Amino acid sequence: GRAPGSAGMERAADYVEFWYRHAGLDPAFPEPGAASHDAPWTSYRQPMELPGRGVDIKMAEATFGGGQLEPGRDFIVLGCSGKGAVEAPITFVGYGIAEGQDGYTSFDGDERLDGRIAMLLRYEPMNEEGQSLWSDRRFSQFAAILPKLQELAKRGAVGVVLVNPPDSKFGRRGLDTTEGTQFGGSFDIPMIQVSQETAESMLHEASRGSGAADKSLLDWRRLADTAAVKTVKLADGAKLRMGADVSPQVTHTENIGAVLRGSGLLKDQWIVIGGHYDHVGFGYFGTDPRNRGQLHPGADDNASGTAAVLVLADRLAKEYKATPEGESRRSILFLSFTAEESGLEGSRHFVKNPTIPAEDIDLMINLDMVGRLRNDTLSLGGIGTAADFQAILQPEIDASGLTVALDPSGRGPSDHSSFYGAGMPVLFAFTGMHAEYHSPRDTADTVNPAGAAKVIRLIEDIALATAAAPQRLVFQSSDSGPGTDRGYAPVRLGITPGMGAPEGGAGVVVEAVSEGTSAAEAGVQAGDVLISWNGEELTGTGSLMENLRKHKPGDIVQLVLLRNGQRVVVTPTLKESTGRRGG
Repeated sequence: GRAPGSAGMERAADYVEFWYRHAGLDPAFPEPGAASHDAPWTSYRQPMELPGRGVDIKMAEATFGGGQLEPGRDFIVLGCSGKGAVEAPITFVGYGIAEGQDGYTSFDGDERLDGRIAMLLRYEPMNEEGQSLWSDRRFSQFAAILPKLQELAKRGAVGVVLVNPPDSKFGRRGLDTTEGTQFGGSFDIPMIQVSQETAESMLHEASRGSGAADKSLLDWRRLADTAAVKTVKLADGAKLRMGADVSPQVTHTENIGAVLRGSGLLKDQWIVIGGHYDHVGFGYFGTDPRNRGQLHPGADDNASGTAAVLVLADRLAKEYKATPEGESRRSILFLSFTAEESGLEGSRHFVKNPTIPAEDIDLMINLDMVGRLRNDTLSLGGIGTAADFQAILQPEIDASGLTVALDPSGRGPSDHSSFYGAGMPVLFAFTGMHAEYHSPRDTADTVNPAGAAKVIRLIEDIALATAAAPQRLVFQSSDSGPGTDRGYAPVRLGITPGMGAPEGGAGVVVEAVSEGTSAAEAGVQAGDVLISWNGEELTGTGSLMENLRKHKPGDIVQLVLLRNGQRVVVTPTLKESTGRRGG
């Protein structure tokens, strides 16, 4: 599945490097750890670190009523917990919702929680059947955990205890895992989740001597369901001591790069030809949750693009070897990117840590999902990123025999976007979305090798023509273009999504918003995190595409997003899709 840090990814890196060497290409990077940026290029690898999807638990402690709570049985540390230890009394805060539906709130005005540990119910008010009072499906946007935690921290809580409410029709019952509770955000206070039994025992002990002493956790939930209680300060003498220290694990991974040296007057100018060689492993991120734990082969995405880059490296090396003496050609840097599926991390790392100055790069060509050519129709994105680009490329396009859909945009959720953002002309070859995308069914038998060969020939012709052209391409912005889409949905929103989930949680990060689209008109901004669609949680890009496919042009939908830690609701009117790649 080629997830960064996996054994499969290491084998894929070795494979790519082997074929770069076999083509006779030179290394593209200094040795890792080289003292100087100008050190000789002797390595095919550019190492980088990614935040791991697991966590390192250095402290997990909780004591209440003189008894030690057992990690994994009575409680777990939340993956988004801050570091530290605290001993304080408990305040029950119900669902911890500052402003819910129909004026519902868990707080009285600006009520503070200073010096108190907040005990928080997950989700939102329910009826007797455990069904949300605010959604006909599962839960509404008000059930999102991150805004609740941020609200409690803002009100001065020194710690948080999360508990799953009893008898919830769709809610979780047992303890989660620390890895599964990385809800995002940055906190300075310790946070734990306790079992329902532990929470009930704590509430009983801390209410001793009051009228609430005999209430069950379900009774407390019912009071919160109707807002019959808001915050309830429990006995000051019944203190919980809790300590937490978690940190994300680090994943070591590498871009793989090789150089084909040019000649003559153009040898110090460059073309980059690249594609990502990672995929989503066993589907624990960026996929349909129903497929988690299954191997995702990623034959089209992006073994096809990786293979195309390697074939081009071999073919262009032979072409360059036969270059007549005195002819000028630009040098070519072949790059195989890691961590594209995690949010273009590999290409971003290269752009931030380049071995070649951006001003020396004439063109970046990205091959991502080029294995499913159908009806000899190919999409080429980035046509608007250089002046007169279409006229320059048209002879090669005409000679290819392919029907080429031209997209002006230089943005999109693939690695060319990193180069475009740094001011370089880009091209993006893409043979289209399909039902096997990001699923275990993206296997080798679904790829069209003969079609991929046609794509490779076209890109080879474009690369050779660009490499020998006496005039440089002139970069221009294409941000008014609609962007390239990976999904065939009847409508589009108009965002460029990051391919990975936000750090530690679900949702869709908005990398860019195209002008004139539904998202732009509704006020969605780059950097927003989309967390729900018509009341349903967005678990990632896949769930965004599933929702888009349910709608027709003119539909108005409710989107909830996080912006600088604050929840914002927008209602875009969806417009017809043009078959491009993105949300």
